[in-house]
Amino acid sequence: MNHTLVLTAALGELHDDAVTVAAKVLDGTPHWLSPGTACDFPVIEPAVVASVRTALAGHNVDANVVPNTYRRKRLLIADMDSTIIGCECIDEIADYAGVKPQIAAITERAMRGEIPFESALRERVALLKGLPEKTLARVYAERVRLNDGARILVRTMSEAGAKTALVSGGFTFFTSRVADAAGFATNKANELDIEDGKLSGTVREPILGREAKLRSLVALAHEGGIDIKETLAIGDGANDLGMITAAGLGIAYRAKPVVAEVAHARLDHSDLSAALYLQGYRETELVLD
Repeated sequence: MNHTLVLTAALGELHDDAVTVAAKVLDGTPHWLSPGTACDFPVIEPAVVASVRTALAGHNVDANVVPNTYRRKRLLIADMDSTIIGCECIDEIADYAGVKPQIAAITERAMRGEIPFESALRERVALLKGLPEKTLARVYAERVRLNDGARILVRTMSEAGAKTALVSGGFTFFTSRVADAAGFATNKANELDIEDGKLSGTVREPILGREAKLRSLVALAHEGGIDIKETLAIGDGANDLGMITAAGLGIAYRAKPVVAEVAHARLDHSDLSAALYLQGYRETELVLD
């Protein structure tokens, strides 16, 4: 068996009936990684995942197939907004400026890949011109929260010796703080121009978008002497496509259809710790504190 099919669900929500359904399709016996949350099955043909997903429709279970070679990754690179955290920071800033509907609509189109990310970012930032810089701190304090499993994912991989990087098309004000909260070793993002304590309505060039995220993946792997097959990239929007498709394991986390369709794995129901189970980690190996 050269591949493994992994079933994951929200904590404690991988019920026996769903596992039985999968076992019947696969004609196999589950190997539990975390009782009630994650198990896997050895498989020969990766395409069997389609049949398992069809059989599990309505069970709120994620089914993914991963190769057994290079299963544990040595580099994690993650998007921030709507991936590591549960919001789009620019949309939340816009709420304080009274222009959230306009900006959120542009964000949605950009994340779906309908419009170029770079021009969409410039357009949205322009609408924030004149907003007090102190609003950023208020947004972070009141709106930004780590998604479930984020800290477990980052800290577990770090403790196992992996490099970790938060690479975002958002803003450094937030990535620096989120990286610290989640445990990322490094972070990269765009920088808002500030003048006299107010947002200038512009962002420093060049903008960190889809191609820059891909370059970050390649550069970080090269710097660490890490084979690209030993990398994991996770994100939700179109600007994550480059790094997700290039990584050894590209995960679409509650992602837009354009991302979910091409990612190597997708997590629609599980929390971020499921990315560890895809790598074969057992519950007892997770760093929980």
